[in-house]
Amino acid sequence: MSIAFDDKTKFGERAQVEVVDNDQTRTASTAARRMSRRGSVLNTTAAPPPNGVLVNSDRAYSVVAETIPEFPDLHDEMRENTEKEVSLGFFKGLKTYPAAAAWSILLSSSIIMEGYDTALLGSFFAFPQFNRDFGRPLPNGEYQVSSDWQAGLMNGAQAGSMLGLFINGYMCDMLGYRKTYFFALVMMVGAIFLPFFADGSIPILMAGQVISGVPWGMFQTLSVAYASEVCPVCLRGYLTTYANLCWVIGQLLSIGVLRGLLSTSGQWAYRIPFALQWIFPPPLFIGLLFAPESPWWLVRHGRMEEAAKVVKRLMSKKEAADEQNITNKLSEMKLTNEHEKALSAGTQYWDCFRGIDLRRTEVATVTWACQNLCGSAFMGFSTYFYQQAGLPTSQAFNFSLGQYALGFLGTIGSWVLMSYFGRRSLYIGGLVFLCLILIGIGGAGFAPPDAVVTQTKRQSGDVQVRVNQDASWAVGSLLLIFTLVYDFTVGPVCYAIVAETSSTRLRQKTIVLARMLYNIVGICNNFLLPAMLNPGTWNWGSKTGLFWAGICFLCIVWCYFRLPETKDRTYNELTILFENKVSARKFKETKVDAFRSKSIAVQQGFGLGDEKPSGGIH
Repeated sequence: MSIAFDDKTKFGERAQVEVVDNDQTRTASTAARRMSRRGSVLNTTAAPPPNGVLVNSDRAYSVVAETIPEFPDLHDEMRENTEKEVSLGFFKGLKTYPAAAAWSILLSSSIIMEGYDTALLGSFFAFPQFNRDFGRPLPNGEYQVSSDWQAGLMNGAQAGSMLGLFINGYMCDMLGYRKTYFFALVMMVGAIFLPFFADGSIPILMAGQVISGVPWGMFQTLSVAYASEVCPVCLRGYLTTYANLCWVIGQLLSIGVLRGLLSTSGQWAYRIPFALQWIFPPPLFIGLLFAPESPWWLVRHGRMEEAAKVVKRLMSKKEAADEQNITNKLSEMKLTNEHEKALSAGTQYWDCFRGIDLRRTEVATVTWACQNLCGSAFMGFSTYFYQQAGLPTSQAFNFSLGQYALGFLGTIGSWVLMSYFGRRSLYIGGLVFLCLILIGIGGAGFAPPDAVVTQTKRQSGDVQVRVNQDASWAVGSLLLIFTLVYDFTVGPVCYAIVAETSSTRLRQKTIVLARMLYNIVGICNNFLLPAMLNPGTWNWGSKTGLFWAGICFLCIVWCYFRLPETKDRTYNELTILFENKVSARKFKETKVDAFRSKSIAVQQGFGLGDEKPSGGIH
């Protein structure tokens, strides 16, 4: 089938569309409905705007036009939906799409389980009863889990998580979000039995960590991708960054539970925290029974009627009462999907590294890796430095509670900052502040020691460590400030960037690849940081901050040149910007008009960027 457009059609005039199919010719007259206000998508002779025009690929749009006979009408409907969603603020967005926000919050809450357990295991290594049951005796008569097993337990969960990520990339594309989520929840419930009944067997505990890691890996990407697909543009940034808040909530709950069990003796000191994980799945199971499938997933699989029903459920009753609102939203999804199909060869993992998706994959993966490369792993060692300063263990735990409370406040504060500064500015600004804090931490390491601290529970028994207690106080306090800045900026904003830069057709697989790189960097951190801080190995102490300050600076350089601004952009607009290879520094200033066949992205008052546009300049 081919479609012929009248090149002489003028702005605001009636367009004649000739469709030729199986030697039968029929002419359809498309009314000039709303053309005088919006302009015609068939207008190819309109005067170009000043200062250059980035031209969208003619091939992509011709393929879409041949695929969809109602192409012109869909363009008008897509424009109407885009203008409406972008104009909505946060509160109007909640009022217009209340169910979308509610379902996103519910399904993202699964990340609380992972945040809870990751904080749990690391803290168990300081629990006397846990060490007695799973560790071995030290020369001083105490017990400790060996450093090899500690690393194995921490990294076993990471390895299982990477397997879960890989499985999720295929399963979600084939079965959808709801069925994949059900599978992960069932697996999570079963995996909890292993650590709960490990009974002093560290290999069984290790198996439990690996198996638990599989559903954790699935939750890591499911929640972010689902939120990005059910929420409108005005809510997308808030509800994708909610995933970071769930992490903080899980860690806060974990530290609170452990603080309450510090004086508990016997196996229940560590079995109760494991058992509490069974509290999370039941409400999620109930919610999933009623949760809608992602409408974008349904559109990608050609199930338009079901997608329409889901879109209606996500809207308020007043909004859904107007059928045109549902039609406009579906038109945006359908055209965006067809546009991306015309630009990419498929939806396999290797397609993430082809064409314009290569750059999108780079942005998503490196952005998430920067979360682990900016020194964030240092945050977990604030208690360590407070103990060096002479603070009792119970008080050090209290400071840990305060640290995660700051993270909670920081994530909520990031929602306000994002609405003013966007993603790119907030992310880079956060990295700059973190780099300065790390330099301060590293500088404290050069303070001359003024006290001797005895550290126990090591394989070699007691270790005498010379420290500067004032410097240790300073480092611990700087790490609290680091936590606040991190959760105001890099921590939550990363989730929005990763969800928005990936194409809709490759979203799951792109997020999976990004999280895999994050986990690989995390595994490296699990080996490097203890060695850097441990007096028995490298003994860098707080000078370690200088190393991470250098790595953080490299992240800043990459972000300045490669990280684009995605605030207030629809997925179709982002596709056009990536297709035209707009410089990351000019994403924000580039005006995108996705509703003309030739004049697609307009840049006003500046050059076209560092990269040559695929469509050229008219």
